[in-house]
Amino acid sequence: MSEADAATDVNVAGKLGFKSGDLVQEFGYDDDVDFDLRDDIEDLTGSELLDEDDHEVVDAVILWWRSEDGDLVDALVDSLTTLGEGGVIWVLTPKSGRDGYVPPSEIQEAAPTAGLHPTSTEGVSRDWAATRLVARRKK
Repeated sequence: MSEADAATDVNVAGKLGFKSGDLVQEFGYDDDVDFDLRDDIEDLTGSELLDEDDHEVVDAVILWWRSEDGDLVDALVDSLTTLGEGGVIWVLTPKSGRDGYVPPSEIQEAAPTAGLHPTSTEGVSRDWAATRLVARRKK
């Protein structure tokens, strides 16, 4: 990989708000995930992604989600169990036209039921888009 490619990749992980020292848990891992993005997050944070079985309090969650993966609300609720206060969930979905595409409306509808609020969406690779979810503020 050239230095220009590496700089671009690190910018994607950085653009998602990951920083050195963050603990990030990953849900929905399969052989179709974006391995470059995973590597970039690990490089930027300085630690490996935690898997679904880890129980440490984390700063962020990445959830790989495809149309055939089941109930998104359940998956979001599960991903909240280890998320620390102020933490962020990134729902990564295949882009339009790709296998497993999830319409943005599905995330918009599922998030409030799980107590989350969608804030932004980023294109993170050729095949994946990421939607940022944060916990709703308590009144």
